[in-house]
Amino acid sequence: MDGMSGPYVVRGSVSLPEAELMWRFSRSSGPGGQHVNTSDTQVELRFDLARTQALPAVWKERALERLAGRLVDGVLTVRASEHRSQWRNREAAAVRLASLLAEATAPPPRPRKPTRIPRGINERRLREKKQRAETKRSRSGRDWN
Repeated sequence: MDGMSGPYVVRGSVSLPEAELMWRFSRSSGPGGQHVNTSDTQVELRFDLARTQALPAVWKERALERLAGRLVDGVLTVRASEHRSQWRNREAAAVRLASLLAEATAPPPRPRKPTRIPRGINERRLREKKQRAETKRSRSGRDWN
């Protein structure tokens, strides 16, 4: 695997260990002429999220919960076939996996603190509403007699 730009950093000092990544190669679909029929350029990268030791326990729990719909028996699978070279597809798959995990392990956002509307603003709004209603009421031709 020379030339691979590893290790794939998830976030901070945590990265994906090469030993826990399972690669599978197959023929890509789509255009490519004779080349596409002979080379295994499609990459399938599998990462056993349920059994990994690379992620801190809290992150792992969070990721398992957030990626539950994508997991098959605790294994996360990413496919890449957009490039014509296997090497570039491997890069794409690994980067995609790392960013997926980064997103899934991110801490939950801080709860929103509701803000109060100042009383003056509310009073002004009601005053303007009344004024507008009065203007419209004065336009109706009821009391023209």
